[in-house]
Parts: sequence; structure tokens; C-alpha cells
Amino acid sequence: MGDFETSREKIIRLLRETTRPLTVREIISILQLNTTPREVYEDLLHIAKSVFSKSNGEEVLLMEPPRCRKCGYVFKDLGRPKEVSRCPRCKSEWIEPPRFIISKRGNR
Repeated sequence: MGDFETSREKIIRLLRETTRPLTVREIISILQLNTTPREVYEDLLHIAKSVFSKSNGEEVLLMEPPRCRKCGYVFKDLGRPKEVSRCPRCKSEWIEPPRFIISKRGNR
């Protein structure tokens, strides 16, 4: 199946099989995708809807939000998954990127 999977199908499989949430850059590296982080973030928007609907709400794409490594600020109110460049609290650019995993509802 591997060679015939779309990049979204590969991402879904990886996020179902991983034991820990992954960053977009880790996803690109592990799957050796020839794509940009921005494109993967767009794919994740579609994946979230697809996984939820195809599993009748049993599975969800979970996101650990970005967090400032300097002051600990958590970016909880993001409208969409993305990398954040600067902390609004302390202005640090030392930001932990969001991480993603697909989980059964209620497991995390």
C-alpha cells in the first residue's frame, strides 16, 4: 500500500501509529515528504475533518498547542494549526511548535 498512498494518507497512518505527538517538521522528516511545513499544516486541517467523519467521531486529531520555552505561555486560542514566531507575552522567539497525534476519543 505504501507507494500508492497520498501524502495525507501517509500522515494519517503515521499519526495513528506514533506513540507520541509529532511536530510538522518531524512528520516531513519521518515520511520524507517533498513538501513545505505550510502545506502539511493545510493537510492537517483536512485530516482533522476526514478522520473525525470517517470514524463516526471515534477518532480525533489532537494538537498540543505551541508553547513559549522562555515564559511558558501556551497558545491555546489558535484558529488553525500553525507555527508561531513570537510570544505575545515576553516577545521571545523560542517557541515549541505544535505537536499532533490521532487518538481514539477519550484516550488522551
